[in-house]
Amino acid sequence: MSGDMDEIFAAKGSILIAGVLINGKETDIAIDETGTIASVEERTGRRTGIDADIVIDGSERIAIPGFVNTHTHAAMTLLRGYADDMPLQDWLTQQIWPLEAHLSGGDIYWGTKLACLEMIRSGTIAFNDMYFFMERAAEAVDEMGIRATLAHGFIDLGSEEKREAEIRATEALFAHIRSMGNPRIKAAVGPHAVYTVSPGGLAWCAEYAAEQDIGIHVHVSETWQEVADCVAQTGRRPPQVLDACGCLTPRTVAAHGCWLDRADCALLGERGVSVSHNPASNMKLAVNRAMPYHWLKEAGANVTLGTDGCASNNSLDIFEEMKFASLLQKFAWNSQTLLPADEAIAMATSAGAHALGTGPGLLAATAPADIVLVDRRAVCNVPLHHTDSNIVYACSGAAVRTVLCSGRVVMFERVVPGEEAILAGAAEAAAALVRRREEAG
Repeated sequence: MSGDMDEIFAAKGSILIAGVLINGKETDIAIDETGTIASVEERTGRRTGIDADIVIDGSERIAIPGFVNTHTHAAMTLLRGYADDMPLQDWLTQQIWPLEAHLSGGDIYWGTKLACLEMIRSGTIAFNDMYFFMERAAEAVDEMGIRATLAHGFIDLGSEEKREAEIRATEALFAHIRSMGNPRIKAAVGPHAVYTVSPGGLAWCAEYAAEQDIGIHVHVSETWQEVADCVAQTGRRPPQVLDACGCLTPRTVAAHGCWLDRADCALLGERGVSVSHNPASNMKLAVNRAMPYHWLKEAGANVTLGTDGCASNNSLDIFEEMKFASLLQKFAWNSQTLLPADEAIAMATSAGAHALGTGPGLLAATAPADIVLVDRRAVCNVPLHHTDSNIVYACSGAAVRTVLCSGRVVMFERVVPGEEAILAGAAEAAAALVRRREEAG
């Protein structure tokens, strides 16, 4: 490395990652002043003749594209471990919702900063978030230096008065994010699900997203009960209800999809929807069916990976999610060849980047410099017969050493600026949140 640690984090000029391993070959990655990959050149001799303001030694590193987490409730990091191993409805009604009733904007700020820290440390450079007080989430993301698409969790429960309040909150968030002028941060609409949002609310979300050319983030067919109730009430399955309201588009990310049938998958593929597979959360909450990856793939849907929130996962490590996804698909659908390692990596990188519109999610010239450097000397990478296999089946986020987002170094050799303050602030916010709930009785 040329330059000290402060220079690395403050660097605004060109960067060279020298001698890093890509597809088993030593390679130099040149990044220009705009945060774009200028070139990716295989080494034919000692090094290529590329000059840069900052040089990062990649000789003991593997370079992969930055991960994209397509379904989170980031500030739920404050609820990590608060309530586990409970039936779903009891978990929600007795623990999670009563605690969330006491959330403040300050809690969202600290919880989102903690989430960004955890994601950076495990190689995630972009995430798709739905929660509350999202202006404070935007502030946290802005400070942490990564990418996010942020949606207010739109829940009207059939009430016209509540729907108007949710519309105002959604419009306010869009205006706030636009005023920030930060290309790393985007707004989306966040209709929670067909069982919490009225048809009128869903239609408004679809129309507003189309008008503003922004994304739609929604939960779809997570449980059998959700599907059964929807059919009983409307005569249609959740994807059909969403489609009738205009919510299935190429800008839509549909989370979970555990109880999709073949016709649902065909509809999602036809509409160009991205589906977010959340295997850890779905297994922990025992939804009793794995998302039908093979049907979605056949239908041409863009299948991505998400962690869900830390109350139900309890981790934001996409390495874990890649492994869980691959193993769950093989186990649930009785196929050793389903969702191989290279496809799991593509779900976490290029497919996620496509879903959120952050670029190609590849290490290639003209792509945003969203790059993760993994320790090739880590135990999980010895021996290195097949890099993709090690990344998915052997490694965790602990193997990540350095992370760049849009050419900015946000972690260097496991150091993230301000980490101790974030940990202290988040711990204090979580403790105060629990106290407020206990005092309220």
